[in-house]
Amino acid sequence: MVLLRLEGVTKRFGGLVAVDHVDLEVNEGEAVGIVGPNGSGKTTLYNIISGVYLPDEGKVFFEGNDITKLPPHERTPLGLARTFQIPRPFGAASVKENVAIGAMFGRAKANVDEAMKMADEYLELVGMYELVNKEAKLLTPLEKKLMELARALAMKPKLLLLDELMAGMNPNDINRIIELVKKIKVKENIAVVSMVEHLMHAITQFAERVVVMHQGKKLIEGPTMEVLNDPKVIEVYLGKKMVIEGYEG
Repeated sequence: MVLLRLEGVTKRFGGLVAVDHVDLEVNEGEAVGIVGPNGSGKTTLYNIISGVYLPDEGKVFFEGNDITKLPPHERTPLGLARTFQIPRPFGAASVKENVAIGAMFGRAKANVDEAMKMADEYLELVGMYELVNKEAKLLTPLEKKLMELARALAMKPKLLLLDELMAGMNPNDINRIIELVKKIKVKENIAVVSMVEHLMHAITQFAERVVVMHQGKKLIEGPTMEVLNDPKVIEVYLGKKMVIEGYEG
């Protein structure tokens, strides 16, 4: 079943067309990668899906319902959650309190006691339970990203948007996050859309399908390795052919 559908979505900033008539579908429980060079329109597309920006043209549907004009806080209870490339914690609050906020204002609409219990559950899931009482501002960059992932999961999403979640991580952390996200996707039956700029290894290990953005348009989409080895993608983005284990050469 189609969970998310974009029809002809377009966003302009003055004379710049950041997203140009993009059609996209994401099915229930699917893992999709959105890739493309800097300036290709990926972040703007994410912001349209999550309601940060409203499109100038086109429609956004979630579970068949038109959500094009809904603000972010009205999309979250429907089952749409996201992380951000630069985490945005409530610095003076504890890790547990930060995650509990997601449970209170997400699809679960939990009360305070329920939200705190859910926070414990998801912090344990992402491997951060021992830090529940730490002030969020004292976390390392990686810990902040994991906390934000836990907060998004506490929203009980049907669709989870990951915005450069693995950017800046070392290879061991990247591999751990990939396995974690794959586990979460199955356990929670969530459709996951992950946006990356350069980490092709992460996409090949995670995504069943890839969408390549270029100059605001959808260049191509399809099965991951088929797309990443397409001559057009190699020319405008990768620069070299890929193999399952990573880059050739």
